[in-house]
Amino acid sequence: MGKELHVSYTPMMGYDAAWDLQKSIVKSIDLGEQQDTLLLLQHPPTYTIGSQRHPEHLLLSKEELEEKGIGLFEIDRGGDITYHGPGQLVGYPLLVLEGEGLDLHAYLRNLEQVIINYLKHHGIDAGRKPEYTGVWVGDLKVCAIGVKFNKCRRRRAFVTSHGFAFNIKAGIETQGFSGIIPCGIQEYGVTSLEGCTGKTFIVEQVAEEIVPFFAEVFRYEAVAGTVPGSAR
Repeated sequence: MGKELHVSYTPMMGYDAAWDLQKSIVKSIDLGEQQDTLLLLQHPPTYTIGSQRHPEHLLLSKEELEEKGIGLFEIDRGGDITYHGPGQLVGYPLLVLEGEGLDLHAYLRNLEQVIINYLKHHGIDAGRKPEYTGVWVGDLKVCAIGVKFNKCRRRRAFVTSHGFAFNIKAGIETQGFSGIIPCGIQEYGVTSLEGCTGKTFIVEQVAEEIVPFFAEVFRYEAVAGTVPGSAR
């Protein structure tokens, strides 16, 4: 059997629990105890601030965050502030990059390509903006990307963590993103899969559909684990 990807989907997971899980799996992969893994999930309303650290891009006070029930985490991925919440598919690829695959820039472009290919499948012409990471439909961002490359201890390689946040449900554009300057970008807004297509999607449906696109771009020959809807 060729290279295999383990996939798991969780309908809702707190950000702190997901962060701890990522760190645990990264360590196991580094030790050779676990295979490459793709975590797919949704988070409760959460803001995360990446390594660029621009607190002024958070427009809500501590009291307003508590009133709205939105969590806040300063984390170790690259990038600025973004929003996670119900109606958004979050993907955390925990993959070994080594040998010919040890190209960090290419990894980011591949993550974008997964979403671009998926959107094309649904008739949406999505692409990139050269100055920004992520996936765009016109001047609206539909998927944010922020990652960390964890240096392996026993070999010349990295294990990836964090990943992408793909807006699925209409309305997410105003629910959480209105409280921040997303990724510090003031001149452009955000959109969603439903907003682009005018159709209704279930997040679990998108999680199921996106796995083959991920496997194709990253050249996995087999997929194991819990894939939503796979038993249908």
